[in-house]
Amino acid sequence: MQKFLSKTKEFLLDILFPKFCVNCGREGSYLCSDCFFLIDVSERQYCPFCYPPKIVLDGRTCSSCRRFKKLNGLYSAVPYNSFMIKKLIHQFKYSYIKELAKPLSNLIIIHLANLNKLSNFNDFVLIPVPLHKKKLKQRGFNQSEEIAKELAKTLRAPILNNVLLKTKQTSDQVDLKKEEREKNIKGAFFCQRPDLIFNRKILLVDDIFTTGSTMEESALTLKQAGAKEVWGTAVARG
Repeated sequence: MQKFLSKTKEFLLDILFPKFCVNCGREGSYLCSDCFFLIDVSERQYCPFCYPPKIVLDGRTCSSCRRFKKLNGLYSAVPYNSFMIKKLIHQFKYSYIKELAKPLSNLIIIHLANLNKLSNFNDFVLIPVPLHKKKLKQRGFNQSEEIAKELAKTLRAPILNNVLLKTKQTSDQVDLKKEEREKNIKGAFFCQRPDLIFNRKILLVDDIFTTGSTMEESALTLKQAGAKEVWGTAVARG
């Protein structure tokens, strides 16, 4: 009965509020299969902090950067330089289309499959990069958490939603330069359950990785709380 009601609700919603591909406008879904397969998913990993990005064969932050950085490495599915990717993420975050979490997370899954690393996360926990409570209330959902929920289904790794908190209200990172981003995000996070992450491997989940300031500050907080390793994953890298 519950399944029948759910399908009926979906049917009615599709009639009242039809879905259109955000790229080509075709009716049926927010990202049609033809447009999805136009996206070129990366088959390589790069050091999170080198610019221009340096390929790293083992996936880890390069030996030069790891001397002063806490993030162990990064999985980023696509570059954030295509019109389609920018539009998808913008619609996801600012037009509040939560259903885009699935195709966006699928890009990460394909990236991991390209690297033959889909089975590498059995001993990891997923932690979405948190929003401040005021931003969460304004948006209604945390886009990183929605992506993490989809990833968990394939990676078979648990999600810890309320371990890492954002306690400092910050300016939007997108409007700031690299040095300003680092200052803006410094001290913004707090680990309220260190017992859940002590000596564990963590996969931090976010939608976009640009300078890495947010993930690096998150990794610092988690490692200070006792995490063994902290890796990042993002749909797109700027």
